[in-house]
Amino acid sequence: MTNQATYPIGTPGTPWGPADVAAWLARQTRQRSYAADVLSAVEALRSRFDVVEYGRLDYSPDSYPLVAIKSRHWKHELPCVLVTGGVHGYETSGVHGALQFVDRYAEAYAGRANLVVAPCVSPWAYERIHRWNPQAIDPNRSFRDNSPAQESAALMRLVAPFRDRVLVHIDLHETTDTDESEFRPALAARDGAAFEPGEIPDGFYVVDDSENPQPAFQQAVIAAVAKVTHIAPADSNGQIIGSAVVAPGVINYPLKKLGLCASITPARYTTTTEVYPDSPQASPEQCNAAQAAAVCAAIDFALAS
Repeated sequence: MTNQATYPIGTPGTPWGPADVAAWLARQTRQRSYAADVLSAVEALRSRFDVVEYGRLDYSPDSYPLVAIKSRHWKHELPCVLVTGGVHGYETSGVHGALQFVDRYAEAYAGRANLVVAPCVSPWAYERIHRWNPQAIDPNRSFRDNSPAQESAALMRLVAPFRDRVLVHIDLHETTDTDESEFRPALAARDGAAFEPGEIPDGFYVVDDSENPQPAFQQAVIAAVAKVTHIAPADSNGQIIGSAVVAPGVINYPLKKLGLCASITPARYTTTTEVYPDSPQASPEQCNAAQAAAVCAAIDFALAS
């Protein structure tokens, strides 16, 4: 057991107040450019796809347009596919894997499905390589009515007109070493709880919905990704990040109860991917390719079913 006092902000046993959030925010610095990395890549896709601005985040002095890429020839009779990345801004391959999927593979699904790809749901956090937004709120625990996170609320507004026609939603994430060194200790400090050390899994895994499990679908994603990068084994307790491994590389969460992004539609097929970019066995290129392969496998399985 590691006491939360090791985290530099807050009083042990006491949830953060406004002054603590302000102290945390003052420590955050811009480390990369959403405009250069994401908006420019989206702009390059505009000749082949429709691009929509579905909201804007105003975090003074910064302002971020939220963009999504859509199939150019939208047909209302077709099923919809939703791909989301960068809900946690620091999870780099979620963003760039989504963009890689659009650039290299999305056109193959023309006339078979309507695609909507939101590659970077949390641009402020992308620039600061962080999990939270400026209010120290985790967008991926905030996908619910009256969301406290602007990022989550904007995405739900984007999806609302077609949410009941979504067949598959794949939400692209990473599990990193900084989850254990920074983000989980920060979470414990923010909530006035004790930090309990965990174990970072070495490899790719997915999170299924315990309220709507689709084991064959998850295994199709795992099989496709296994050709690109390695799959995370269970730990000595038969778990990955504290949850029982129900099949190779698969754990279950109650998505709706936790306010997770993959719960925002009634899609039959949903999954949250988790790439491990800090593995000595994986390169950034492999991580991006694994995310794109996961998206293709998810869509292929859903359409075939």
